[in-house]
Amino acid sequence: MTGRGVPDHGAPDHGAGGNGGDHGVASQRIADALRTAILDGSYRPGERIRQEDVAARSGASRIPVREALRMLHAEGLVTLVANSGAWVTRLNLAECVELYQIRERLEPLLLRASMPGLDDTVLGRLADLAEAMERSCGDVDAFLRADTEFHLTSYSAAPRGETSQIVHRMWNTTQHYRREFTKIAGRQASLGATHLEHRLLLDCLRRQDADDAERVLVMHIRRTRLELSGHPEIFG
Repeated sequence: MTGRGVPDHGAPDHGAGGNGGDHGVASQRIADALRTAILDGSYRPGERIRQEDVAARSGASRIPVREALRMLHAEGLVTLVANSGAWVTRLNLAECVELYQIRERLEPLLLRASMPGLDDTVLGRLADLAEAMERSCGDVDAFLRADTEFHLTSYSAAPRGETSQIVHRMWNTTQHYRREFTKIAGRQASLGATHLEHRLLLDCLRRQDADDAERVLVMHIRRTRLELSGHPEIFG
């Protein structure tokens, strides 16, 4: 692999031909690699993604690269500017605060809708993820992987609809800022509050107490928003 998260196969991708199905396979492969690179921080917010560079590294033509970028734009990870190019989505402080305020309202609704479908197997997985976060011990990437899976798994039994799509898009768009919050909290030794909130939320889910679960989740999201608001330097 060369570059950031885009595979180098050494030979042209056969998806560069005229077969639409092959283009679709190549586009999905490129989108998957770019998504991983953006979410793990290899690409920074506001950084330009040059189609020609991605095409060269992936051994594909620009057609599947353009389609991959459109896919990532729909997911909230990439901002496309007509006749200009593609950039990793970047938020200013006001935009980030607004997204977190939306999350405070939508995610409790999604959790309530999901709760009846969370069986013992899922709850066991959530307990394992809570423990994994507590064991992460300064490993920001390990914490973020477990944290993302914890919350999205807690929403996984909700009906697939607009609320679910919006929430997943906001998680993508705010990934970089959750990483920065985790670094700040780690330096301040204040991740203990985050771990406690996860444990409280898990207890609510086990008791099937939707009202308590919503209150804990709102507090959990709001605390991150307030912490980020106190660090405008993150937004450059």
